[in-house]
Amino acid sequence: MAMAVASVSSVAYADSGYIRISVLKGGWFIGASGGSGTLTFHGRQYPLSIGGLDAGLVFGASHSYLSGRVSHIYRPSDVAGVYGAAGAGAAIFTGARAIVLSNEKGAILELNGRQTGLMVNADLSGLAISMR
Repeated sequence: MAMAVASVSSVAYADSGYIRISVLKGGWFIGASGGSGTLTFHGRQYPLSIGGLDAGLVFGASHSYLSGRVSHIYRPSDVAGVYGAAGAGAAIFTGARAIVLSNEKGAILELNGRQTGLMVNADLSGLAISMR
C-alpha cells in the first residue's frame, strides 16, 4: 500500500509544458522524418531536435506543424526520448492531424496541427526527440 501511495504522490508532483514541432517526413516503403521544435517549460524555451523512422506502407512526403501539451514531466529533459505509434492516414495537399504519444520516461505528448504534402501511410513509426 505504501508503494501505491508513493506512486500516486509522485505523479501529483509531475508538471506540464507546451511543445511546438515541425517535422518533414518522406518515404517509399520505409520512411524517415526529421525536424525541430521548442519546449516551453516554466517560462523558459528549450530547443529540440526530431528524428524518426517508419516501416510499413509509406508513400510520399509531408510537412507537419504540430503543437500542444506535454504532461507528466519533472524537468525539461524528460521530453527527450523515443515515442512510438502505429497508425494510418493520408494527406493530399493539406489536412488536420492529431496524435497522442508517450515515451519511456512517462512524458505524454498531446499534439494537433496541420500536415501538408502528398502522403499515404499505414505503418509503425518511431519518433525520437532530443534536447539541443
